[in-house]
Amino acid sequence: MTDRPGTRRPGRTDNRGRPLWLLLPGGVLIALVIIIPAVLALWMSLLALDQYSLRQWLSAPFIGIANYVETFVSSRLLHGVWVSVAFGVLTTALTIPIGVAAALAVHTRFRGRGLVRSAFLIPYVLPSFVTATIWRTLLQPSGAVNGLLDRLGIDGGQWLVGDRSFWTLVLVDTWTAWPFVYLLALAGLQVIDRETHEAAALDGASWRQKLRFIVLPALRGPLSLAVIIATLSHINNFTLPYVLFGSPAPRPVEVLPMLTYTTSFETFRFGLGSAMAILSVVLIAIPLFVYLRAVRLDTGTTAGER
Repeated sequence: MTDRPGTRRPGRTDNRGRPLWLLLPGGVLIALVIIIPAVLALWMSLLALDQYSLRQWLSAPFIGIANYVETFVSSRLLHGVWVSVAFGVLTTALTIPIGVAAALAVHTRFRGRGLVRSAFLIPYVLPSFVTATIWRTLLQPSGAVNGLLDRLGIDGGQWLVGDRSFWTLVLVDTWTAWPFVYLLALAGLQVIDRETHEAAALDGASWRQKLRFIVLPALRGPLSLAVIIATLSHINNFTLPYVLFGSPAPRPVEVLPMLTYTTSFETFRFGLGSAMAILSVVLIAIPLFVYLRAVRLDTGTTAGER
């Protein structure tokens, strides 16, 4: 028995009557948290907004792209971009092998594996403020790190000032961020069938061959995602360098978020700081767009092969 045109059975949902209004709370939240602040930052970047015109910022002088021009010709911005990119790339390059090695170490069953897996997450679950405060205390000239080095006959010196501060930031952020790669790598290892490992063992494959032909191909997707997300997170990291070194930060660790903060809230040039913030978003969006484009092309190629 067929239904008459224009009638619906009880309980049947009409596709044209989907409750799209349920998306309204999420849309309002996105507008309040992302869209409206982005529009305000873009408008502020076109104004000569400083401590004198802040109280009546809607009537601040409109100067167009002058803030962007000043930003591009500023050597401080180029230095901040270089430090941020170098810091992000180096930290990611260090966290990838550490995270993969940790995932491989706890992938197989052994007594106490759950406890070890949980312990590996401690650096990642600690708030950045807490982590930076602890390391700032340890790396003081009279702190625990220099005390241990002195016992070994090594002169620790200054860790939070001078040229060494850049490598301090890289090492501290590496200690904080490697569990993220570990989580993604561990998730990728769960996809590999146990029968695949058993078949490779029956064929006499060594652990290097298993790593090259079985493990690493399975981790290609998770590690690609980890590289993009981790690099962008490091480039956009503000809390760790701010708490670890203070403001203004030493020049070797004057990353772009710190430079934007200093320009906006210490020299009170809010228009110029907004322009730097917009350029930071563009800098972060470029590799993200390239990754999403590559994933889309790879998905399209896979679907075409099928």
